[in-house]
Amino acid sequence: MDEAYTGFAFVYDLFMDETPYEKWGAFIEKSLKEYDIAQGIVLDLGCGTGIMTEYLAKKGYDMIGVDNSYDMLDVASKKQSERMAQGVTADKAKEDYSILYLCQDMREFELYGTVAAVYSICDSINYITDPDDLLTVFKLVNNYLDPKGLFLFDFNTDYKYREVIGDTVIAENRDEGSFIWENTYDEENKINEYDLTIFSPSEQKGLFEKHEEVHFQRGYTLSEMKALIEKAGMIFEKALDADTQQEVTEQSERIYVFAREAGK
Repeated sequence: MDEAYTGFAFVYDLFMDETPYEKWGAFIEKSLKEYDIAQGIVLDLGCGTGIMTEYLAKKGYDMIGVDNSYDMLDVASKKQSERMAQGVTADKAKEDYSILYLCQDMREFELYGTVAAVYSICDSINYITDPDDLLTVFKLVNNYLDPKGLFLFDFNTDYKYREVIGDTVIAENRDEGSFIWENTYDEENKINEYDLTIFSPSEQKGLFEKHEEVHFQRGYTLSEMKALIEKAGMIFEKALDADTQQEVTEQSERIYVFAREAGK
């Protein structure tokens, strides 16, 4: 986990440009309002380059972004600096909201106070490969939530790693950069490993720098997540298939989980 998203951070947005961030953001906003959270402080746990953090900030939430990758946060912070430097937008509305970014391991994150909601998407939770560590994360979330506060996260299922991704190689080449993704899944230990080779533009014109990273994620089941949520002291509310937003099935590849603080 500590070695993930170093060189890849600087081309992450480039290669994730087909990710349905608008759809995800709308879903999170809708979910927050369904739980009567129309304003207040919200924590983006595993915020990456801050795309979703910015989205919710524009909707009026006071955002905090926590991520373990300094390089990803560097990209996020530069976006914020550029936005604030631009001042007045084409809509004549000054986008001067400020996001607090913290470089912290989600297994040890610390906040200055409680928050109305915590969300963690884009399978950030899967990077916690030890269930005991994940229990620690959930306990911290519970500790920093307002009474009855909402915790919403997604995760890739064991089914997805086992049956869909499996042992595959993905490659993409663009003028702005390229990557090779070699994926393997250890079914016995439920650990998904993908080796990334990234070629990103160098400061020297016409040249590219090569970066190599190894990422590890764990495949979880919904029953495992539910047990950990309840063991952490939270109330399990519901789960949805992230693709259909309907009832979870045995073939669900990504699942949304809703939980609430049990009452301080």
